Amino acid sequence: MNETMICAVGNVATQPVHRETPAGPSARFRLAVTARYLDREKNTWTDGHTNFFTVWANRQLAANVTASVNLGDPVVVQGRLKVRTDVHEGQSRTWADIDAVAIGHDLSRGTAAFRRTGRADGAAAPVPPPRPEPNWETQADGSDQPEPVREQQRSEPALVT
Repeated sequence: MNETMICAVGNVATQPVHRETPAGPSARFRLAVTARYLDREKNTWTDGHTNFFTVWANRQLAANVTASVNLGDPVVVQGRLKVRTDVHEGQSRTWADIDAVAIGHDLSRGTAAFRRTGRADGAAAPVPPPRPEPNWETQADGSDQPEPVREQQRSEPALVT
């Protein structure tokens, strides 16, 4: 099935609303995406048209959005574009929704501190063994040549969840 995947960068226009449904948690918020362009006559940046999307998040993403995203936050949303039309009282209305796959803060406009959430199955993530500290010191004779390479111990790759 072909789906239209988009990436939208904008500001959260409404506080995220969290709901518990029989299918699992769900969250939604409105996203305002405004194009900006350089007006060469005035030599200033000017706001263009603003598009509004309803962003839908499900399951763990919904819980994380509710805990992390607030009104006015600059965010990046990746997901499937869904366009709905309806006729109500003789007028046609169109909505653009994004079924989100990933949502994050726009780090070009601020900072964020990432906190990993617990795993859904309740098991703790395995802790990788500590790695030895590399030798960054300069040799006593002033040369920049490292010590002869010794056989290095191979550690198991870390599990990323």
